[in-house]
Amino acid sequence: MSLFSENVAQRHSNVSSVKRSGSRGGKRAFDIIFSLSALLFLSPALILIAAALLLVDGRPIIFRHKRVGQNGRTFHCLKFRTMRRDADRVLADLLATDPVRQEEWTQTQKLQGDPRVHWLGKYLRMTSADELPQLFNVLRGEMSIVGPRPIIADELERYGPQINCYLAMMPGITGLWQVSRRADTTYEERVRFDVDYFHKASFFTDIGIIVKTVGVVLFAQNER
Repeated sequence: MSLFSENVAQRHSNVSSVKRSGSRGGKRAFDIIFSLSALLFLSPALILIAAALLLVDGRPIIFRHKRVGQNGRTFHCLKFRTMRRDADRVLADLLATDPVRQEEWTQTQKLQGDPRVHWLGKYLRMTSADELPQLFNVLRGEMSIVGPRPIIADELERYGPQINCYLAMMPGITGLWQVSRRADTTYEERVRFDVDYFHKASFFTDIGIIVKTVGVVLFAQNER
């Protein structure tokens, strides 16, 4: 763990005590059972996606990106690689030549119609299939099935005084923001979704979000 993560964890480790230990234990048990079942059921699809990515754009198949998790501990969030191998160069060139896109990136850390994404990656993102490897993050105790969107270290300051709510929870594969109109939400609205989830989280809340997630995926309602 980095010095940054140790400092954040020390400052905020007491926040997670807000949730009852019994609730946390029940949520963790649900995460393990759900992720194991999903991996077994989806294993043919995972193998097919991996083979297709290998043919389309070669290795690596899995993209590992450092994110900040519960109590400030960093971890590598796993996804199927949906971006071109020269994605960093494409982004740098775009931001250097297009002020409008630069402002969009500054405000949301995302780009509509991202030119870095290859054609198969666009489909995987549309269906959220690129996030299936995060089931392994759940098994490793780094993420939950439902929780706030995992963020990078540079985003911590954008939460302001609400950062305690984020750090008290494990990031989720899905959550309130993920089942909202994601393409239309501002960063401030994303923070509010995370804070709302922190205060309202329960087993039934999680089940409701999972059901909504299925609808979002099946009907491809959101562009990411």
